[in-house]
Amino acid sequence: MKAVVLWSSPNTDGLTAAAKDSVLEGLRAEGVQAEDVHLNALTLQHCIACGNGFGTCRSDGTCVQQDDFAAVYEKLVKADGIVLVTAVYWHDVTECMKAFLDRLRRCEANHNHYLKDKKTLLAACAGGSGNGAVECLGHMENYAQHMGLKLCDRLPVIRFNRGYMLPALKAAGAAFARRLGEEA
Repeated sequence: MKAVVLWSSPNTDGLTAAAKDSVLEGLRAEGVQAEDVHLNALTLQHCIACGNGFGTCRSDGTCVQQDDFAAVYEKLVKADGIVLVTAVYWHDVTECMKAFLDRLRRCEANHNHYLKDKKTLLAACAGGSGNGAVECLGHMENYAQHMGLKLCDRLPVIRFNRGYMLPALKAAGAAFARRLGEEA
């Protein structure tokens, strides 16, 4: 089994990175080949709404922009499961994650459907007050539903629950790994 963990935070040593590491540890403990992809370390452009709003994403399921999007998309297509882990900014995903998801859903929902029914785990990591984690998960769920992903869990992580949520994320990664081996 293979899973891709997409994560986004400019802080590679913070709460979001620790959450990603915990999920990866759980996946790998169950024998899943898990790859993490740090979106902030890649070159990802925002959608330019070419072709009067729907360009090649609608006609052939590709994006005209020449950056790292296509390579990451291919990893998701080949994976058995997807994990999305994001820092929370203003009750939403990071700008980097949003740029990626906006382009992904245009290709997926309008043409390809390669990710339809792919098992998915979501985690939103909020520092500060932590108030935006649950709302962020709602936004992530909307993206996932738009693309037909099969949601297995949604996990809010805040600085106040870090002590028990990091072990819980490891357990969630292990449970998700077992779920990947089950029939749809």
